[in-house]
Amino acid sequence: MGSSDTGKAQFRSPTGQALTATGKDGREGAMGDPLKVTGMVLSAVPAGEYDRRTVLLTRERGKITAFARGARKPNSSLLAAATPFAFGIFTVYEGKSAYTLVQADISEYFREVREDVVAACYACYFMELAEYYTRENLDASGVLNLLYATLRALPKQQPDNELIRCVFEMKAMVMNGEYPYEAAEDPSLHESTRYAISYVIYAPVQKLYQFTLRPEIFTEFRKVQDYYNSLSIDRKFKSLDILQQMMA
Repeated sequence: MGSSDTGKAQFRSPTGQALTATGKDGREGAMGDPLKVTGMVLSAVPAGEYDRRTVLLTRERGKITAFARGARKPNSSLLAAATPFAFGIFTVYEGKSAYTLVQADISEYFREVREDVVAACYACYFMELAEYYTRENLDASGVLNLLYATLRALPKQQPDNELIRCVFEMKAMVMNGEYPYEAAEDPSLHESTRYAISYVIYAPVQKLYQFTLRPEIFTEFRKVQDYYNSLSIDRKFKSLDILQQMMA
């Protein structure tokens, strides 16, 4: 660590670049040691002339805001990493009100999802929902694993994307402690619907997307989840509105 004549605390990134922590309000502050986190980029928007403001869902720190300096420059090493769906290990410095992203080792870009317009719309909705359910400094490993498995399932389209959407919504609600487990025992539902609900509640994430439903069973399954969505989710999602317009 060194300091300049102006008193700004500077650090060296793993590549040797001098760094100064800057919060989302534009004020600069000192940074500690670099922190490596495993996670996925939920969203990325322009910030300033060349930067990007990203929201990362991380296993270690939950949902965090990280600024990628110069990430919009064509020669930036963070150009591809600071984009939605990028999954890997991110090196960040913690500032007063946000993190600074300085390096990334991306293991999965989910290119098949990016290249399919419909799949990408579903994925954006899942990202929004994951951001809705998670908080900074709270364990997000379950939601991160769910998000990863769901994006892996999307390009296969088996089960179809609407079933994937319904399962994701239900499992995310379960992980957030909001899903009424008694729904799996509702006698007004078809036995197959009750079994599907129970399966989603208790199945490990890696086995979630290994079943299909007959159309009439899925219709009932969807109605149940729509009802609980209306009770538990208090906001609209832009990506879902776009998706529903596309599917209309």
